[in-house]
Amino acid sequence: MSRVVSIYLSDLATDRIRRADPDIPPEQAVAVIAKSGARRWVSATDAAAKKAGLRVGMPAAKAQALFQGLMMIDADPVADAEALRRITLWALTVYSPIVAMDAPDGIVLDTEGADHLQGGEAPMLTGIANRFRTKGLTARVAIADTWGAAHACARAINRETVIVPRGEIVRAVERLPISLLRLSEKVVGDLRTLGFRTIGELANTARAPLALRFGPEIGRRLDQMFGRVSEPIDPIRSPELIEVSRSFAEPIGAAETINKYVGRLVVQLVEELQRKGLGVRRTDLVVDKVDGTRQAIRAGTAKPARDVAWLTKLFKDRTEKIEPGFGIEKLSLVAVMSQPLAETQKTSSLVEEENDDITPLIDIFGNRGQRVYRLAPVASDVPERSVRRIAASAADVGETWTHEWKRPVRLLDRPDPIEVMALMPDHPPVWFSWRGKRRRVKCADGPERVFGEWWVRTSEVEAVRDYFVVEDDVGERYWIFRSGDGVDAGTGSHKWFLHGIFA
Repeated sequence: MSRVVSIYLSDLATDRIRRADPDIPPEQAVAVIAKSGARRWVSATDAAAKKAGLRVGMPAAKAQALFQGLMMIDADPVADAEALRRITLWALTVYSPIVAMDAPDGIVLDTEGADHLQGGEAPMLTGIANRFRTKGLTARVAIADTWGAAHACARAINRETVIVPRGEIVRAVERLPISLLRLSEKVVGDLRTLGFRTIGELANTARAPLALRFGPEIGRRLDQMFGRVSEPIDPIRSPELIEVSRSFAEPIGAAETINKYVGRLVVQLVEELQRKGLGVRRTDLVVDKVDGTRQAIRAGTAKPARDVAWLTKLFKDRTEKIEPGFGIEKLSLVAVMSQPLAETQKTSSLVEEENDDITPLIDIFGNRGQRVYRLAPVASDVPERSVRRIAASAADVGETWTHEWKRPVRLLDRPDPIEVMALMPDHPPVWFSWRGKRRRVKCADGPERVFGEWWVRTSEVEAVRDYFVVEDDVGERYWIFRSGDGVDAGTGSHKWFLHGIFA
């Protein structure tokens, strides 16, 4: 069973305004004003305006009287819709092959087979909310078995992330208001007049009288919410996306047949990419089934590619996950992320070519859900912050660590206190005891500042006096230091700590 994620952008209009004008102070209240004829009312508010007591639907004159200095901006539904479209296209390249707009203020994603790439449902939802927040967008995210249930929970439950367990739709939505059924305002108003308040009350009412008065729409929405009727998500597409597809007069289902047509679609896609001088970074195979449902498989590459054999292999390794059901009536291959790729000259086949490119290995690990990256230096006086992650296939970074000193391969989360014996207070240790084992020091570097401007900052150690790199009698090397302020009152000696281990 598929899982659907609904992203509710509650403050889309005001977030769009703030992103367009970063100079607006965070404490400045912003309200969006809609008008119809002579009537003007508040259609959207930001967090500062909500805190001041403004609410959607309030007359504009009353809002201006309640809050002096309120920034009032005319509503622009066209700009809001365009902003939602751009956000949805961005989400298509990041999260899932099947992403669509849930107008006017949301996005819906089918994450079947994609959540493992994010570490599971809970980390995936948290990551979505955090990433939207860093982009200046207020988002509430919910996941459920159906579009209708995820849509309702994202808008009704006042939490940043909501997970509805599989098979628990009824319990999750029965007390939610009927306005979340995605019915027209007139139908919702008439139902309230009849005394209906919650989805559970409406679901437990006989269908025939409701259908006779309101038509089949209420029953259809209830069936979609509870999963009795499928509601396929039509993925968003733009003219810039390169897409090739193949429809079948007779449904197919055999694995060999699927692989054969996937290979043909890859050839067509590569021809289009070559014609435009592009290489693909992320490709989606969308499978349309006879029963109206969709399934998608995503394959990514570490760098732009248009090698037919390699792209075909990436998909053939994963087509076993396709469940044809009653049959497949259409296959589509979409290049959702592409980059310029120039032609390259290869050596003659008569000359043995050295190939040290590990990109194929990176692609294999990446498509299995593993995070593959490299470490690059960063100028920082804190050892834990002196590295950053870069793409596994990124170009070499010109920066190096100061004086190219050897670095510990492991840094302890908190420096461990150790017992040390030294011949003189300022001399290196002769032996030290760590975690119950005494180690005799064979040689040591120090007490100069071995790591330059690096500094240890923890709750236990307020100051660091000297660093030492010591090697014990079995050849293991450690990074230890003594505290400048932490003098033991009983012995008058410095307190020592072990913070890192070398290879």
